[in-house]
Amino acid sequence: MPPKSFNVWELESSISDAINDLGWIEPTEIQSEAIPVARSGKDVVGQARTGSGKTGAFGIPIVERCEPSGCTQALILCPTRELAVQVAEEMSLLQGKKGLGIETVYGGTDIEKQARLLDSGVDIIVGTPGRVIDMTKRGHIGLSEIEVFCLDEADRMLDMGFFPDVFWIVEKMSKRKQTLLFSATFPQEVLDASDEFTDDPTHVMSEDLEVEVPEIDQFAIKVGRINKMWALGRIISNMKEADQMLIFTNTKRMVDMLDERLDRQGVDSASLHGDMAQNKRERILDGFREGKKKILVATDVAARGLDVDGITHVVNYDLPDETESYVHRIGRTGRMGRSGEAWSFVGSSEMGLLDKISNTWGMEIPIVAPPQLNPGSREMARYKEDWDELSDSFGMVTVRLSLGKDEVSKHTIASWIVKEARVPEVAIGEISLGKEETTVELHVKKASYVIDVLKSRDFKGKKLKPAIVS
Repeated sequence: MPPKSFNVWELESSISDAINDLGWIEPTEIQSEAIPVARSGKDVVGQARTGSGKTGAFGIPIVERCEPSGCTQALILCPTRELAVQVAEEMSLLQGKKGLGIETVYGGTDIEKQARLLDSGVDIIVGTPGRVIDMTKRGHIGLSEIEVFCLDEADRMLDMGFFPDVFWIVEKMSKRKQTLLFSATFPQEVLDASDEFTDDPTHVMSEDLEVEVPEIDQFAIKVGRINKMWALGRIISNMKEADQMLIFTNTKRMVDMLDERLDRQGVDSASLHGDMAQNKRERILDGFREGKKKILVATDVAARGLDVDGITHVVNYDLPDETESYVHRIGRTGRMGRSGEAWSFVGSSEMGLLDKISNTWGMEIPIVAPPQLNPGSREMARYKEDWDELSDSFGMVTVRLSLGKDEVSKHTIASWIVKEARVPEVAIGEISLGKEETTVELHVKKASYVIDVLKSRDFKGKKLKPAIVS
């Protein structure tokens, strides 16, 4: 039976007071499993997802074990700068008034300033692999003296190609007495690493490893790339003054492009991706948290660890390739019981991916029309006929005509279109005759022109009323 209170562990008074100040009452599953084992000094391999309370699971035992001596006793490695900052902030809160020096070490910041902080004496380092190696080689971190090592989000480390750096760091920690390794998933490479890094570890896990799907309103808009800005403008026009929006794209280049386009439209947005200097990224995040910026455009990696309660809208400008990424993205809104909306832009080629996301997580993501433009707002972009989006894999667009099978034959309508529009026969594909309507396939390169011709001509004195079948 898991403990119902942190008090049963009789933690140090400074830590116990800090936990009370944070309002933590009952340990999470992973905390209940990991904390007693880690406090005993044993190695721990834990399986837990982001948001399960794993920072507390390894943070509480680490801050309890370390003493404010100015000598580095523990190293925590994180895959991203944002996560390192978040972990360090939470551990600083968890130690309360104990007086430990906890510093973050990551790239993109003033290296000389970071060196001075390290040289002045640090008890716990939270950092990313590359900068930890750099500062070790420069003589500012003594890995050989560190006794406790924690590897956070090991699977993300693997995905981002950091494992060679992690192995280099581990090899240098000759006095390491305890290793704590946490990962949401355990591919073979992570399993091999856990075997190599740890000594007779205790394996712990949260029973609830499924990603928690937030209870928010989810919608998908079927739209190609050329009209995404138009659809986004519609959503933005319906935002309330207190609302905040997080927009996800799949590439840094698209982050910059979209931010620039929003700026040209007079939208006060900010962007966030891995190529920015870290001090700039932190300023942007602080501004967003404080509500100074209403819209933030970011990549998945940059938004990792982003925790802002005020986000009301998440927009997947680009649909993510991984189904779990989708859930992590939309989970940025609807925090603390608040309402939230998630919108996804989906092209024809991505409909299968949308179905996969829906089926994997048992979610309903209805395909809807973009919202109506809010009265008094102007369109952010002009809607364009997206022929590539409308065409099938053979480059054909289906057009509906108000002609029944009693009025026309396939040969008659095909010949008439060829004559009137002056297009080659190969530009016309399959023709289907219905009781009241006829559908004609037209090649995408000729479709726009042919439709204009059909609108302007009568067939045997009758208006054809051509309409695209989407």
